Amino acid sequence: MDGGDRERFLRLLYVANGNKSFKYSDIKNLSYPKIIRGESRTAIGAYCLMSNHFHILAKETQEGGISAFMEKLMTGYSMYFNKKYSRVGPLFQGRFKAQHVGNDNYLKYLFAYIHLNPVKLIEPEWKEKGILNMKRTETHLNNYRFSSHADYKGIIREENAILTVNEFPEYFTKPREFGDFIEEWLSYGNPGQP
Repeated sequence: MDGGDRERFLRLLYVANGNKSFKYSDIKNLSYPKIIRGESRTAIGAYCLMSNHFHILAKETQEGGISAFMEKLMTGYSMYFNKKYSRVGPLFQGRFKAQHVGNDNYLKYLFAYIHLNPVKLIEPEWKEKGILNMKRTETHLNNYRFSSHADYKGIIREENAILTVNEFPEYFTKPREFGDFIEEWLSYGNPGQP
């Protein structure tokens, strides 16, 4: 998966979350807010795309919305990927896995879990051994384009349009609150940190 593949996935993450049909060739050069996608099927609170998997925190806003959104997203991306790389067959292993979030603590935890996935790219054993270089890790997270981390840090970019944060509890009213929350998770159990 190269950078273009990831960009394609992000654009599909936005446009597949609508009830209108689209041809990707018609929207690939438009900025996110200008893409006509129709009414959203789900609210997206967080996302992270890694090289071999992705995470999406979604809340259904229309009955059957999450299933319809995921089908549109995964079908669209599979068709693109198979054509580009001259392959056939399923791209994803089975159906997507969904889990109901039943309490507020777990929901807040998911914001950390999803946004901390890219740390594995630079510090694969950070959970076991702690963060070796906090500044480098924070910079990596802020610059990782394929996650909603930057959006919560207040970095203005067109991908901000993917999120529907007003449908989720207001845990982070300011970017600094989100930054402190993530830093707490990074420092937890880390003997090298204060």
